[in-house]
Amino acid sequence: MPFIDSKVSVTMTDDQKTEVKKRLGAAIAVIPGKSEDWLMIDLADQQNMYFRGEGDLPTAFVGVNIYGDPDKAAFNKMTSEITKIYTEVLNIPADRIYVRYSASKDWGWNGSNF
Repeated sequence: MPFIDSKVSVTMTDDQKTEVKKRLGAAIAVIPGKSEDWLMIDLADQQNMYFRGEGDLPTAFVGVNIYGDPDKAAFNKMTSEITKIYTEVLNIPADRIYVRYSASKDWGWNGSNF
């Protein structure tokens, strides 16, 4: 049950959204037990984002939320994949991308909790 919450300052075309979604769907598999089958993604573009006091440069914040326990080695691989995706598809420099991970066993779906 992963959820990726993506906020970027740039405008994304429909083709870019599709490509980011596709590549995030493949990348989530680096986290053991996770797959695109249960992945939910929110792609928010044109966000007013400021980093290091600057608001005119491409910037991204990506939150990766998973059901289960943290896996630091997998998270490190996932950060590498996310950075590659956002740099290649959206031209956002790696040093302007933050990635945050949240792992919890407190998730609900379909009217009840796991």
